[in-house]
Amino acid sequence: MSFFIADALWLMLPAYVANSSAVLFAGKQPIDLGRNYPDGRRILGQGKTFRGFIGGTMVGVIAGIIQQAVRERALLGVPSFDPIFVVITLSFGALLGDIIKSFFKRRLGFEKGARFPIADQYDFVAGALLLTYIFFPKWLTLNVTAPVFIAVIVLTAPIHLIVNYIGFRLGKKDVWW
Repeated sequence: MSFFIADALWLMLPAYVANSSAVLFAGKQPIDLGRNYPDGRRILGQGKTFRGFIGGTMVGVIAGIIQQAVRERALLGVPSFDPIFVVITLSFGALLGDIIKSFFKRRLGFEKGARFPIADQYDFVAGALLLTYIFFPKWLTLNVTAPVFIAVIVLTAPIHLIVNYIGFRLGKKDVWW
């Protein structure tokens, strides 16, 4: 069972890194350009910026490339990111999932930073896995088996909360969740 946990952490690391590092690149230019949706609310909100999206994606991609290099040099028995473009879909997809969740949060009347249980913890996982499945279905079904997927689900919530708490304590996030 422990190798499912290791595989889950290994496979999701580019998405985890992308999601948690986007806040480090927070910029001033929001993706929605400050515009409102026809319902009068912001499309995404001030917290979703081009710099954060691009920076977080790039850090996730770099993490995945480093992982693949370590795997090949150390002959680790963890899954391969082959094709290497998988790290792009995992990283980009993670932030895309977060953006899509923000869109729906605004439609439901949630303000920036308001709790949206379950969606807050799993939006980026859904985005990463869905985008990867769209472009690399064979890779995803071969590597993200049912036990690995269950491990991802179980591990993500506590990891997400711990990372957010650290970001909050460092002054990078407004809320600890």
